Amino acid sequence: MTPGATVIDALLVGQVALLPDGRSSSGIHKLPTDHALWLSATGLQGDAQADLRIHGGVEKAVHHYPREHYAGWASWSRRADLLASPGAFGENVSSRGWDESNVCIGDVVRLGEALVQVSQGRQPCWKLDLRFGERGMAREMQARGRTGWYYRTLEPGWVRAGAQAVRVDRPHPDWPLSRLVALLFTRDAHAAPEWARAAELPALAERWRQTFRKRAASGRVEDWEPRLRLPPNGA
Repeated sequence: MTPGATVIDALLVGQVALLPDGRSSSGIHKLPTDHALWLSATGLQGDAQADLRIHGGVEKAVHHYPREHYAGWASWSRRADLLASPGAFGENVSSRGWDESNVCIGDVVRLGEALVQVSQGRQPCWKLDLRFGERGMAREMQARGRTGWYYRTLEPGWVRAGAQAVRVDRPHPDWPLSRLVALLFTRDAHAAPEWARAAELPALAERWRQTFRKRAASGRVEDWEPRLRLPPNGA
């Protein structure tokens, strides 16, 4: 295999559907496909998100999740059925060998025939709790830092399972996703100098840069509860 590469073990897409509570909609239900799919600036052909204010868009065109994380989740979750195959976390790309420790913000990747760039990590929300039927799933993902990452599309192209994902550029080698995710999910005000540094990363999604700028200026962390707390009558 090409150095700095991995294989796309599964390519997954899905439409918006109801979650098990029967009230909340989500695009988290992804299924694998053997077909080549066109990746545009806003995502893969045949894929959809329920709330475009929060999910999808040019900075979150594709979500990539490491298959190795599944073993750790199997020891925490009762949902062996969901964890038996890729797609449990709503990812579009599943692979082995890359994770948050060896993928850096701004990495430019040839994903099949498309060219993409790592733009940010994931901020898990309460819909994961509903997906798994287990309270605290989103909080646990945040605590573990096993969020996967998103790509923005630099050059549209065809992507399919079995193709390689090859890193072709690394503008920020000192900024693995693990460092950024840990910074995002800390409440320690002593991290303010690091927040300020992260806010200056040109490859980082603007929403994350804005969050870090606000924290560095105020010394305070925003309220996470609306993102993590299950609504009334949840799982």
